[in-house]
Amino acid sequence: MRSRVVDGVETLKALAHPVRMNALGELRRNGPATASELGRVLEESSGSLSYHLRQLERYGFVTDDVARDGRERRWRATAQLTELPPSLTDTAEGRAAMSVVREVQQGHLARQLAALAGETETAFEHSDYLLRLEPDELRELNQRLHDVVHDYLDHDGTRLVALHLLSLPGERQPGEP
Repeated sequence: MRSRVVDGVETLKALAHPVRMNALGELRRNGPATASELGRVLEESSGSLSYHLRQLERYGFVTDDVARDGRERRWRATAQLTELPPSLTDTAEGRAAMSVVREVQQGHLARQLAALAGETETAFEHSDYLLRLEPDELRELNQRLHDVVHDYLDHDGTRLVALHLLSLPGERQPGEP
């Protein structure tokens, strides 16, 4: 499965924990691992990771790795990416969970940008566009960009790339609604 669409606030709340998000990201980046292996990478106890992995399994984000050796349980991500529909923030619970997700994502982005300092052999690009769009036009633009990214999910290139798509509201000018 290429994509896991979060289908409700309970699933979002299950995902919206820094340890779970970091564990899922690590499995996506580096492939199957045991709770002990993830614990060493994420600096968490294997017991803590086991608990969080079981929660991710309960909501369909991870599963047993087929190549299990019989002694320790190996986990793998069930999808390459997670999609979070805008409707998840229709409730206070959804907004609170999404806030945790955004906080973790912002931390990842900040670390990635810091690690990029001095990097010269990458096709890194940062573009900043200021557009004037109606809400439905922004939804359409975002969907078209997501569709393009989906076309590249099965590529097997040599370098892992984190592609971030941010649609941020511009600062309101005096007199704007």
